[in-house]
Amino acid sequence: MDLLTLMLDKLESVALYAVPFIVILGVVVFIHELGHFLVGRWCGVGVKAFSIGFGPELFGRTDRHGTRWKVCAIPLGGYVKFAGDANAASVPDFDSVNTMTEAERRESFILKPLYKRAAIVVAGPVANFLLAIAIFAVSFMVLGRMVQEPYIGGVQPDSAAARAGFLPGDMIRSINGENMPSFDAVQRIVSSSAGESLAVTVERAGQTVKLTAVPDLRELSSVFGKYKAGILGVQANPDPAYRHYETYGPLEAVWLGTRESWRIVDSTFEYLGRVFVGRESADQISGLPGIVNASGQAAKLGLGAMLMLTAVLSVSIGLINLFPVPLLDGGHLMFYAIEALAGRPLSEKTQEIGFRIGFALVVMLMLFATWNDIVRLTAP
Repeated sequence: MDLLTLMLDKLESVALYAVPFIVILGVVVFIHELGHFLVGRWCGVGVKAFSIGFGPELFGRTDRHGTRWKVCAIPLGGYVKFAGDANAASVPDFDSVNTMTEAERRESFILKPLYKRAAIVVAGPVANFLLAIAIFAVSFMVLGRMVQEPYIGGVQPDSAAARAGFLPGDMIRSINGENMPSFDAVQRIVSSSAGESLAVTVERAGQTVKLTAVPDLRELSSVFGKYKAGILGVQANPDPAYRHYETYGPLEAVWLGTRESWRIVDSTFEYLGRVFVGRESADQISGLPGIVNASGQAAKLGLGAMLMLTAVLSVSIGLINLFPVPLLDGGHLMFYAIEALAGRPLSEKTQEIGFRIGFALVVMLMLFATWNDIVRLTAP
């Protein structure tokens, strides 16, 4: 293979992962920043810049309101810079307050009432959640979904299911009192319950049988990379009679989309809780390389997989931004909560220290998540 052919192959491989990543992250970031932008405009705040990406500007235009809409060279996020912001992270420009004209004071973010500032900040994450709900809802309406009934077709030897006494032909009715309408519902509970005792009710030959199972923690592989999850060790019954296709109307689809989005939030908090108490390793926290890899793998599967990844990433970014870490949206909301309780804003020095601590925490988390991805993606 000559050098030119090798270089073209490498460029094609990079494009296969880079382009879907830029598209997916770009959509999620745009919707997040659009939430900030729209609510900011509704609250009478001036907007200096709306940027997709960081660093040098590649191209852009200035609208009639004086907002610079631009795309920048580093496609790893974005920002809306309001009047009164010192930088892209929305750190208040305290020094400029005393030199503002009356017109500038009227449209300055820092001088708006507390409830308006809070509404503008929370609008970004809310927009992410709404995007995910919309994607899930449209998918349920247009594509529907295949439902596999929770009949067991096989039990793996020496598995958690075998130890618990499951048999082929059993139908799983409930786990810990929660009804199981599908095999997917069973997998959802089991995957997040490694090492936990589950009370399972099955129907066997017309009789109700109660079993206790403790899922094993196993490392699994998917098109999106390696991950760890709880495994019971049962297979769904392959008989087509136990599968049916369901489609949904608009209201039901929106409800299901909301429920799917909440499940992502719930499972995230559940995982972080287990990490916090030492019941699970933090090695599943993923960062930029993991998102790039997942984007490329989703692109290979088609538009549907890319949309699902966009929805999942949108919920994740919305949720992360609500964490009470200075520099993130949640950090701003934390400062506003303190301001509401104290009756006055935190001092300029305190906020400055907080933003520096927040920056350090965000950088450390990014490095930690990137290291996890490198280890996971390079593992044999």
